[in-house]
Amino acid sequence: MASKTATKDIITLRGSAAIVSEFFGYAANSILYNRGVYPEESFARVKKYGLPMLLTQDEGVKSFISNLTSQLSGIFDVLAYTDKDCAVPFTWIESDPKLIANPQMVKLHSFDTKIHKVDTLVSYKNDEWDEE
Repeated sequence: MASKTATKDIITLRGSAAIVSEFFGYAANSILYNRGVYPEESFARVKKYGLPMLLTQDEGVKSFISNLTSQLSGIFDVLAYTDKDCAVPFTWIESDPKLIANPQMVKLHSFDTKIHKVDTLVSYKNDEWDEE
């Protein structure tokens, strides 16, 4: 009986992808709040991933973030680092690292889907003019 419950609560790979996309939406809200892009009072506090999160209440911003996160699979290169003996879907391909020259890296909060432990890191090009 316990195994039926445990199986029901496990998230599939497709479900994991949806969670990662949702997570990036929360991350975008966090960036907007922490950078002071919008006034503090335009955010509401919710609990997600066991953490207090702040979500914008501005309908235009919510729509923009939703539109962005719905397209994540087409915009991001996702690299999955696994143990050598880990079984992976046959549609996955092996590749060389995708390195960015002069990168700026931001490590985001990790989470666990019960099947996959997801450590997230966003890398983007750090233009020299940004540092002046």
